[in-house]
Amino acid sequence: MTNITLSVNDAVYKKMKNHSEIKWSEFVRKAIQQRIEELEKVSPEKKESLLTMLASQDVLKKDWDNKKDARWDRV
Repeated sequence: MTNITLSVNDAVYKKMKNHSEIKWSEFVRKAIQQRIEELEKVSPEKKESLLTMLASQDVLKKDWDNKKDARWDRV
């Protein structure tokens, strides 16, 4: 099995420590596996349009003047 390193901000880490009954590594492992299974169900045609949409969204967020429109902070 391969190991990866995951960074979380301090506030999230403190909240995780409050729930020590949860095996966080296992939780993240399952979440990653679930997302991979979801992605594998997407047809190649839909996958390309989905990736294009996400890339376009990132470009729009970066280029938009967030100071004038705070709604972009919630995207």
